[in-house]
Amino acid sequence: MDRTTRPEGSPVAVIAAALRRERDRAGISLGELARRAGIAKSTLSQLEAGTGNPSVETVWALGVALGVPFSRLVGEATPTVRVIRAGEGPQVRSQQADFTGTLLAAGAPQVRQDIYLIELEPGTVRTAEPHIPGSVEHLVVSAGRLRTGPVDEPVVLEPGDYVAFPGDVPHRYEALAPHTCAVLVMEHP
Repeated sequence: MDRTTRPEGSPVAVIAAALRRERDRAGISLGELARRAGIAKSTLSQLEAGTGNPSVETVWALGVALGVPFSRLVGEATPTVRVIRAGEGPQVRSQQADFTGTLLAAGAPQVRQDIYLIELEPGTVRTAEPHIPGSVEHLVVSAGRLRTGPVDEPVVLEPGDYVAFPGDVPHRYEALAPHTCAVLVMEHP
């Protein structure tokens, strides 16, 4: 399938529609959103057209620039009962590290909590830019070992360990063992 014929409901199509919807809601131009997010206007134009292939960093930057949670840009409306099988669900990969985030559930606008399954491999560190002011990240490691937290205060977690830290400061994720996996709950104000 070529880049111009993405099926409706594909992660890229969902992101494209969400970007147009949220940019219209915010009442800002394509150029202004690109400037706020620190990306090229041509890149944003491709993403809104559904022909780009955004990294997790790009989508986070756009969410922060729009003042919306990441999940609002990558998730679709969910039915009453929802099952996501292992290896399925909307996934976004990092450009910086072997890091994949899968949105499991997006909170309703009044709840502002999103749940992700993150999978990482050793070798590189994923550094995340600050999210919406007041954001908090909650992580529980299910497999492997993970060094995470604010860049100036990381902690090492083993399976079953939990950590909460501010998501509105630069923070990091680093797998210390193969097949590291964690559940991440993003809490937004």
